[in-house]
Amino acid sequence: MKDTLGIKHIALKVKNFDECLSFYTTIVGMIIDWQPDKDNAYLSNGKDNLALHLDNTLDLASKDNRLDHFGIMLTNKNHVDEWYEFMLSKNVNIYKNIQDHRDGSRSFYCYDPDQNILQFLWHPILNK
Repeated sequence: MKDTLGIKHIALKVKNFDECLSFYTTIVGMIIDWQPDKDNAYLSNGKDNLALHLDNTLDLASKDNRLDHFGIMLTNKNHVDEWYEFMLSKNVNIYKNIQDHRDGSRSFYCYDPDQNILQFLWHPILNK
């Protein structure tokens, strides 16, 4: 079995396309890698790729067939606290406050404008 590079691409259906695009670029800090039209965008932070696809039929109140959450890995344990404070300063809704986990990792969760959940995570094994 060959090694993989990990999960480097996630595609999200979003109802509030413009708000989500702004969130991921201006708050999370990704750049637009390619935007073929007004309903689709491919974003990157240089390591990961996130696709946003407009879906006007999406029912944001329903969690059926939606992603539970995805994580953004951080390089330093203290960065969890810095990102948390930054998200609060931008009035981003927090899903779960900062927590130290039994595997030694540290994280918090927040919502994007379409209520997708992001985990900002530092993990000691992945930062050796």
